[in-house]
Amino acid sequence: MLDAVVVGAGPNGLTAAVELARRGFSVAVFEAKDTVGGGARTAELTLPGFHHDPCSAAHPLGVNSPAFKAMPLHRYGLEWLHADLPMAHPFLDGSAAVLSRSVGETAASFGPRDAGAYRRLVEPFLPRWDTLVRDFMSLPLSALPRDPVTLARFGLVGLPPSTWLMRRFKDERAKALFAGLVAHVIAPLGGLATGAVGLVFALAAHAAGWPVARGGSQAISDALAAYLKDLGGTVHTDYEVKRLDDLPPARAYVFDTSPTALARIAGFGGHYDAYRYGASVFKLDYALDGPVPWTAEQARRAGTVQVGASRAEIGAALDAASRQGRAPDPPFLITVQPTLVDPGRAPEGKHVFWAYGHVPNGWTGDLTDAVERQLERFAPGFRDRVLARATAGPPELAAHNANYVGGDIACGAASGLQLLLRPKLSLRPYATPHPAVFICSSATPPGPGVHGMSGHNAAKAVWRRLRQEP
Repeated sequence: MLDAVVVGAGPNGLTAAVELARRGFSVAVFEAKDTVGGGARTAELTLPGFHHDPCSAAHPLGVNSPAFKAMPLHRYGLEWLHADLPMAHPFLDGSAAVLSRSVGETAASFGPRDAGAYRRLVEPFLPRWDTLVRDFMSLPLSALPRDPVTLARFGLVGLPPSTWLMRRFKDERAKALFAGLVAHVIAPLGGLATGAVGLVFALAAHAAGWPVARGGSQAISDALAAYLKDLGGTVHTDYEVKRLDDLPPARAYVFDTSPTALARIAGFGGHYDAYRYGASVFKLDYALDGPVPWTAEQARRAGTVQVGASRAEIGAALDAASRQGRAPDPPFLITVQPTLVDPGRAPEGKHVFWAYGHVPNGWTGDLTDAVERQLERFAPGFRDRVLARATAGPPELAAHNANYVGGDIACGAASGLQLLLRPKLSLRPYATPHPAVFICSSATPPGPGVHGMSGHNAAKAVWRRLRQEP
């Protein structure tokens, strides 16, 4: 009998398996798709030789992840590549605010009226970042805080809505950039703890950047799977699990799936019926004949570019998709330019480019024209560079990854109490109604992102149970 079976070979499932195997437990992973990866995959979506990331592309949480840092993933081919600037936020006048590794450069890009306020916001946390991120990403009580004072200070700043935090700033540049940071979790700007979302992304950039993985996001998943195999674990692909009886006998079962899929497979009835799924995205992957012709020089040097003219425009786009049930026009866009630092992902002189705007859960329309009109505002002539495009709305995203219910790439709405306490209001979020069944997906704390910490935290709960057994 195996010690543990993991269902789902995304970053969280693979991390949970690695953590268990490192502690001497026998582990097998079962994945429905023909390759590992979940939200961290790479594929030729447009033209031969153009290697795109169908889901996540830039990894501020991955490079900062305590779980990944504790693993020798570089030995298995994972290499982080950094653009000159982690992120830029251009404006219609051709200028841009930036999120740089340097706090000073970032603050200066906001202008003199907000430079000091930004420094006062981030500088108290940066010297303690390594401890803070471990404490923050281990919540709830999977581990006692190592620095409870700093964590409490962070909570006082971050638990209110981001609209409160943005009152520190006087001008539009800082407000728009910070609103865009919050939008990465598709949360309305006025929601609980959205200040913490924006602050975490900013601190992550200053601490370790917003890199891409050389060769694409698949390199993260492949490195985890290779390390697992060296530890004695096994990975089975093309193996769809519809009920627990489909799996071999084991002392524990760990699911990197949505809560509703887990309930269906394990026979938990309506246990997760109250769990909410949030807005989706409409994603475009481009093969380009040259770099994106951003008007703002800083955007041409940034790995990630946020595209929204103002805080109000960004807030309206988020509200339209998450509250009003309609596609925004203009949409707020998050874009990534991997070939700035990884030219091998496209033929010589060509580029891959990734962009998405927010849409309602389950939306079936086509946002392509609205996305490209928005891009043309900040990069005139963009359409002339397009060689081919691949589009994916909510139905296609859900078909690509079963955890994206209705196209929700966060595996559950990251708003209200569910941003912090997921998938249920419980201090044992990785446990389920069955004592031998656990959940480790992005539906559990610390939530969405390619960081493996949900898998890491769930593995702690599993090995504690396994060690208690006679």
